Amino acid sequence: MACPVHQSAVELNPAVLPLDWLLGTWESDEPGEGSFPSISPFRYIETLHFSHVGQPVINFMFNAFHAESRKPLHRECGFIRIQPGTNNVAFIIAQNSGLVEIEEGELIGQQLALHSRAMARTSFAKEPYVQQISRLIQLRPDGRLEQTVSMALENQPLTQHLHITYRRAS
Repeated sequence: MACPVHQSAVELNPAVLPLDWLLGTWESDEPGEGSFPSISPFRYIETLHFSHVGQPVINFMFNAFHAESRKPLHRECGFIRIQPGTNNVAFIIAQNSGLVEIEEGELIGQQLALHSRAMARTSFAKEPYVQQISRLIQLRPDGRLEQTVSMALENQPLTQHLHITYRRAS
């Protein structure tokens, strides 16, 4: 079962109106950079889909591929919620690696700063286990979307892992 990505003809729920700048499809305009102390640096491309079906959530799906081979790398899907009457935001995320997480943070203008609040994983997930994730997503003045992801493992403090920019495709 795939996470919903279809842009519905229904009206955007007013609860998520502050996130309307995310809606649509975004594609990396050049390969992103991935690194972490325990792996070799790599380059990747990624497509992001943000949609809605009229509920007070934004649906999303992120699909990453190796920049040269186009081999699928990482997928995430889930939902974005805003706490009514605040700028508090939550991402509810399922990853193809077997990790499920809740990231919470703030929406300030067209910037989301998020930090993991809860994580769960399959019983046979690969070690070392991810312990913490932080994510910064922002719409830049040039109209590009930028994402930086940092993570901590059991044996590694919070360290930048990914950085990429996207152009709006639809």
